[in-house]
Amino acid sequence: MRTLFKTVLLIVSLSLLWAIFIVFGTLSGWWHKPITDSNNPDDFITEAKKEIDKSFVGSFAMALVEDGVVYDEYLFSLDNSVNRNTAFQAASLSKWVTAWGVMSLVDNGKLNLDEPISKYLTRWQLPKGEFNNNEVTVRLLLSHTAGLTDGLGYAGFSPETPIQSLEESLTRASDASPGANGEVKVGIKPGSEWIYSGGGYTLLQLLVEEVSETSFQDYMNETIFKPLGMINSTFVWDDTLNSNLAIFYTQDASIAKHYRYTSLAATSLYTSLNDMELFVKAHFEGVHKEVKGRGVLGVNTLNEMIKPHAYQMGAAIWGLGTMLYADNNQNGYVIGHDGKNEPAINTAVRLNPATGNGIIILEMGNPLLATEIGGEWIFWKTGNIDSLSFIMLIEPIKIWVGIGWLVILSFVIALKMLKKKTNTDVKYK
Repeated sequence: MRTLFKTVLLIVSLSLLWAIFIVFGTLSGWWHKPITDSNNPDDFITEAKKEIDKSFVGSFAMALVEDGVVYDEYLFSLDNSVNRNTAFQAASLSKWVTAWGVMSLVDNGKLNLDEPISKYLTRWQLPKGEFNNNEVTVRLLLSHTAGLTDGLGYAGFSPETPIQSLEESLTRASDASPGANGEVKVGIKPGSEWIYSGGGYTLLQLLVEEVSETSFQDYMNETIFKPLGMINSTFVWDDTLNSNLAIFYTQDASIAKHYRYTSLAATSLYTSLNDMELFVKAHFEGVHKEVKGRGVLGVNTLNEMIKPHAYQMGAAIWGLGTMLYADNNQNGYVIGHDGKNEPAINTAVRLNPATGNGIIILEMGNPLLATEIGGEWIFWKTGNIDSLSFIMLIEPIKIWVGIGWLVILSFVIALKMLKKKTNTDVKYK
C-alpha cells in the first residue's frame, strides 16, 4: 500500500509540475516567435500583410502609431472601396468609447463612480434578487465586476426586424447571442469577481441618457466625437452620413447583412481608421504637443481608467472601460479593447500610454484576424503574451498538458514494472 501511495504521489507531483511549466512557459512566451526580429515598423507591417494574405478578409484597415504619430496605414477591400474615412462597425470596441462618455459625466460632477446606479435611474431598475442591487455602481459596471450574469453578447436585428426599446432589451434581450441568458440582473455578489457583461454597458447607456437628459447618440456625438474631431463616428448609422460604410462579409466571402442594435453602448459603434487614430492619440500626454484627454477627459480621469480594477488568476485584466492586455515593462499596461461579432466582424486597438505606440485594426470577413495581429504587435513590442492571445492558446495548452501527463504516467508505470522485474530476477538468481 505504501508503494502504491508513493507511485501515485510521484505521478501527481510530476503532472502538476509539467502543467505549471507549460502554463508559465506559454505566459512567458518561451515558445512564441515574434512576427519579426527587426525593430523596424516597416518590417512589422510587411509581416502583418503576409498574415492577412494567408487569411480571407473582405474589408480591412490598419494603422501603426509610433511615438504618438501615425507611422503608416494599410488598407484593403475586395471591392477597393475602403479608405481611411470608411466606417466599420466596431462591435465591443464600442465599450471603450462608451466609457469615455460615462467618465465625462463623472468629470463634470454629474455622476459618482461609487454611488448606486439606482440613484440615477427612473425608467428601469435592476430586478430584485438575492443580492443587494444598491451595491452595483458605475465603477463596477465599467470594469465588469458588478455581478451581472447576463452573458451578453448581442446578435443584433436584421434590417427587416424592428429593434427593441432600451427598457425591453434590459429586461430580456431578444437579440441575445447564442448561449446568453439575455436578462440583465445581479446573479452574484457585486464586486466579488470579473464576469464580462454586455448588459452592464446597455445599463450604462440608459444611465447616460437619464443623467444627460438626451439620447445616448446625441450625447456621445456632442461630448466625445465632435471635440475629438471624430467626424465619421456614430452609434446610429444613417445612410446620409458623409463616410461610406465598409461592406460586411462572412467568412466564405459572401456579403453579409448589416445588423442594427438597441445596445448601442455595448456594440454599435461605427468608426473609421482616421477617427480611431484621433481617439488613440487622445490617450498620450506630451507627445508631439498632444495633450492627454484633449480637453474631453481630465488627465487624472484617464489615469484612473487604466488602473487595474479587475483580476483573473491574480493578473490585472481590466480598468474602467479598457482592457489591460499585458505588462508594458514600464510599470504600466498595454491597454485598449477588441470587438468581435457575427458574422465575421473583428476589431482591435492596442496602445502603450508610456511610449505613444499603438496599433489599430478594423476588419470584416475574419472573426479573429484583428485580435491575432494585435497580440503579435504586443509580443513584438514587449515580449509579453497578451491576455486574449493566452485565451486562444488554452486549447493547445490542454493538449500539451495532456500529452505530458500520458508520458509521465507511462514512464512511471514502465519504471515500476522494470524495477519489479529487476527485483524478481535478483531474487531467483
